[in-house]
Amino acid sequence: MAVQPQVKNFHGDRCGALSFLNSRSVPENVSAPNRSRFFSVSSFMPARRFRVVALAVKRCPKRLKYATPRFTKEGGLLYVEVEPLGGDSWKLDPVVDLLKEGAVGVIPTDTIYAIVCNLKSHSAIERLRRIKDIADSKPLSILCRSFRDIDTYTTGFPRGDGQGHTNIFRAVKHCLPGPYTFILTASKELPKQCTRYGTTAAKYAHRKSVGVRIPDDAICQAILERMDSPLISTSVKGPKDDEWMIDPVVIADSYGPEGLDFVVDGGIRVADPSTVVDMMGHYPKILRQGKGPKLPWMVAEDDFEAAGSEQDLIASSA
Repeated sequence: MAVQPQVKNFHGDRCGALSFLNSRSVPENVSAPNRSRFFSVSSFMPARRFRVVALAVKRCPKRLKYATPRFTKEGGLLYVEVEPLGGDSWKLDPVVDLLKEGAVGVIPTDTIYAIVCNLKSHSAIERLRRIKDIADSKPLSILCRSFRDIDTYTTGFPRGDGQGHTNIFRAVKHCLPGPYTFILTASKELPKQCTRYGTTAAKYAHRKSVGVRIPDDAICQAILERMDSPLISTSVKGPKDDEWMIDPVVIADSYGPEGLDFVVDGGIRVADPSTVVDMMGHYPKILRQGKGPKLPWMVAEDDFEAAGSEQDLIASSA
């Protein structure tokens, strides 16, 4: 029997007071998930050989414990069902309040689902690492509201200098918002929990870099617009490192007992992660070919050998 998640102190009575919003009780005898729904890809394969393998299982007609209510809170987990186009984005207000108070939850992006928390909450970042079981040595990505956030928490995109160096920023503006994760040099404004590399020796041996995204998703953008800072993000993985969970009902049942605070249901997504592009070298290099197409100014990763730290950044990207 699945362990029920415990009520979090920071929820207070506010979430309980929201029960009038078309919520209804859920029978206690509803069975635990008897199905899984995720997709698999071959781990860290060169860009041109990257492929998605579907492992689809027929969706059980008997909805699970988080599937029936459109807006409900059970055992400390807030589950909100929102239209994919964000027409009822008012439902996201309590989610934003929780994020500002230090909650950790799941939201949809323009690629796959992501576990997120407030960038300004150090304790939430630590909880996110525990829930996802991410080692301290692995960096995290950030979901940004605009290019201003990118310029604040990184050193930004190369803008050219009139001496033959390409103005990458002009090209990137046509990609974002969109299904790309760009790896940039982190600035001092970014919390150390996002860029640290374990021991002190390793900390200074590796470059301080972070993956940044501006997702083209109505629900994700509605949440970011209500925040006063970007969100720390990591993709929702399945039992194996090369699998993504795309069904929010399964995600709630799997991660709820681990301490997740909320799940925003924007529908089942396609297991097509973002394209990861390293911007820290002499040329933009694709480390993982995903949903975003390869553009003429990008270089495929399979022309080079990928470093170990680059693989860590790939794993954290949604």
